[in-house]
Amino acid sequence: MPPPALVRPRPVHRAADLLAAYLPGSFYFASARGSLLADGVHTTVRAGHGARARAAAEVLDAAAVGGVDEPLVVGAIGFRPEAEASLVVPALVRRAGANTAVDVPATPFGSTRWAITPRPEPEAYADGVREALELIGGGELAKVVLARCLELVAGDPVSVPSLLARLVRADPAAHAFAADVSAPGDPAPRTLVGASPELLLSRRGAVVTSNPLAGSRPRVADEAENRRRVAELLASEKDRHEHAHVAAQVAEVLGGFCADLDVPAEPVVIGTPTMWHLSTRITGRLADPTDPGSSSLALAEALHPTPAVCGVPVGRARDAIAGLEPEDRGYYSGLVGWTGLEGDGEWVVTIRSAEVCDRTVRLFAGAGVVAGSDPAAELAETSAKFRTLLRALGLEGAA
Repeated sequence: MPPPALVRPRPVHRAADLLAAYLPGSFYFASARGSLLADGVHTTVRAGHGARARAAAEVLDAAAVGGVDEPLVVGAIGFRPEAEASLVVPALVRRAGANTAVDVPATPFGSTRWAITPRPEPEAYADGVREALELIGGGELAKVVLARCLELVAGDPVSVPSLLARLVRADPAAHAFAADVSAPGDPAPRTLVGASPELLLSRRGAVVTSNPLAGSRPRVADEAENRRRVAELLASEKDRHEHAHVAAQVAEVLGGFCADLDVPAEPVVIGTPTMWHLSTRITGRLADPTDPGSSSLALAEALHPTPAVCGVPVGRARDAIAGLEPEDRGYYSGLVGWTGLEGDGEWVVTIRSAEVCDRTVRLFAGAGVVAGSDPAAELAETSAKFRTLLRALGLEGAA
C-alpha cells in the first residue's frame, strides 16, 4: 500500500502581520471575511469590458494547471466601461483573519506641507448639481451621482503603507484595500488605496451578498445629534427614494442569477467613523454555482455601476457624468477585490479612496442628485465623505 500523501501545513498569519508586510506594488484587501496580501505577478489578465470575467477564469485554470496553489485574480477596475483595469494572478498569496482594533498599530504620517487644489471649485460643483437638477426636471434622468476631486501635493513622497495602516486603524470594519494601478507614463508607481463601506458582491459557494448604500448624513462627535441625524435619515422621503433606486436595481440584477433572493423591505442605517448611510443587505442563492458566468467577478461586473455611484438610467447618467464632471474618475467608483478558481470572491465599490503617485494624492467624493436635492447640501455631503482620507492624511479640516 502506498504511503499516505504528505499534507503540507499552511502557514498561519496574523492580520497585523500582513498589514505590516504590505509594500507598494503588493495587493492588500481586508474585510470581515478576512485579509489577504498578494505579491508578484504570475499572469496578467488582459481583457476589456464584458470579457474580463471569462479571461480571469481562463488564467485561473491555466495557473492551477501550472502548479499555482489555489490561484486568485486580484485587482481593480475603473468606473467607465472603457476605463483601465489592473487584474493579475499573483505569484504568492498570504491570508489571515479579519482586522481588529487591537491588532493594528498606530503609525505616524510624515508629511505636513500640502498644496490642495479642488477640481472643480466648490461653486462650480454646486453649479453642476443645478444642471443635473435641470436634466432630472426635464425627465432625462431620475438620479445622477456627481463627484468632485481634491488634488493634494505633499512636500515629500507619500507613504502608502502608513496611509493604509491609518485607514485600517480608523475603521477596522471597513473593506480596506491597496492595489498597484501603475500605468504607462506615470512618473512613479501609482497605488489605489482606501477603506470602502460598500460591498458590491461577495460570493461563498452558492451564497451571494450585496450591500448597497445610498442616502447619507455626516457623523459628528455629539451622540444626541447623531441620533437625531439617524432618525432624520430614516424618515427622509428624498433619501429613501434615492436608496430604493439602488436596492431595486441590485435585486433585479441578482434575481437573474439566483434561485431565491432575500431583499429586506426596509433599509437600516449603518455607520462609519465619518458618515451614516441607508443600507440594504441583499442575499441570494445561485441557481447554478458551477456556471462560469456566475463567478464573483462576473456578478460584480453585472452589478456595476449601481445607481449608488452612477444614476438612473445608467447609460444617460454616465453620459451626464462625462459632461458635468471636469475630472476623469479613473478608478474611483469602480470595483476592487478578488476572485478564486471556483468563483468565490469579494468585490467592493471603490469609494473613500485615493490614487497616490509619489507626492500626489487624488481624492474623489460624490453625492446622489435626485429631484429635491439642494446643491449646498450635496456639496457638504462630498466634503463629509472626503474626511475618511483627509483624516488619515492628517488634513481633516481641508475639505
